Amino acid sequence: MRRPGCLALIAGLVLIIAAAWVLLGWSGSGPATKPMNVEIAQGASLASAAAQLEKAGAIRSASRFRFRARLFGGTGSIKAGEFAIPAGASESDILSILQGGKAVQRLVVIPEGLPSVMVRDKLMAADALTGSVGVPAEGSVLPDGYSFERDEARAAVLARMQAAMKTYVAQAWGKRRPTTIAKTPQEAVILASVVEKETGKPSERRMVAAVYSNRLRIGMPLQADPTVIYPITKGRPLGRRIRQSELRAKNGYNTYASPGLPVGPIANPGRLSIDAVLNPAETKALYFVADGTGGHVFADTLAEHNANVKKWYAIRRARGEM
Repeated sequence: MRRPGCLALIAGLVLIIAAAWVLLGWSGSGPATKPMNVEIAQGASLASAAAQLEKAGAIRSASRFRFRARLFGGTGSIKAGEFAIPAGASESDILSILQGGKAVQRLVVIPEGLPSVMVRDKLMAADALTGSVGVPAEGSVLPDGYSFERDEARAAVLARMQAAMKTYVAQAWGKRRPTTIAKTPQEAVILASVVEKETGKPSERRMVAAVYSNRLRIGMPLQADPTVIYPITKGRPLGRRIRQSELRAKNGYNTYASPGLPVGPIANPGRLSIDAVLNPAETKALYFVADGTGGHVFADTLAEHNANVKKWYAIRRARGEM
């Protein structure tokens, strides 16, 4: 006959083992052998979320997860969205992820100066998006990073990009300086697209904008190489040198063949280039040429410019580029 003390000891051991099982199941490593994404629908209950997690292999048992979540999980509710579950995540970690609402961030990045044909390429390459889009109007997209959710329509993401450009141009136009050559917001975007393609250095944008503004004021052709390339490739890389026949082509964009602005933007300019056109540097410079370091050297007169060109050619010859 067992003594009461033995029975109490056995019961205590059973309770300890059960508690350890519950605790280890809650905080111990989970079954996921690799990172995974799990999508929780809007309005999903803990039960339906647990079933989704078990199906994905993030937890071993939906029923045990629900029991432990109610026991240890507090009163926080789970959020909707797509969540990243690390390999071996514990049930405790998983519930924290779902309650924290830190959903997977999907991003499509539009660099400054990207032409619209390549904006469409970026959107079509984002396989988590749905539907199709055409090539947006050149200069209508604001370069930036845009987050989106899985299965969102490409058209909806593009609409956000275009709305962002409209908003920014309107705000920047309201702050324009009297020194800007742009007479309309559209002219500002057109010139900003040329500035964007001519320099990759943020510190130079206001100077480049000033050079082109000075040229426009006196009726001098802009002579910007990117305006020659754009009607040939729609902004994609040319991959060769510009031909003399292309420099002479009159097509509305080529600023060697015609004075004034191109008939439209040649890329999607970023904020800094738009700002530069609306507030150009104070300078009399009419010329600039590469300086061999990734930037440009500026000149007020043709004689100064020719001397700078000779220095640039010497650098290129030393590099074996000529």
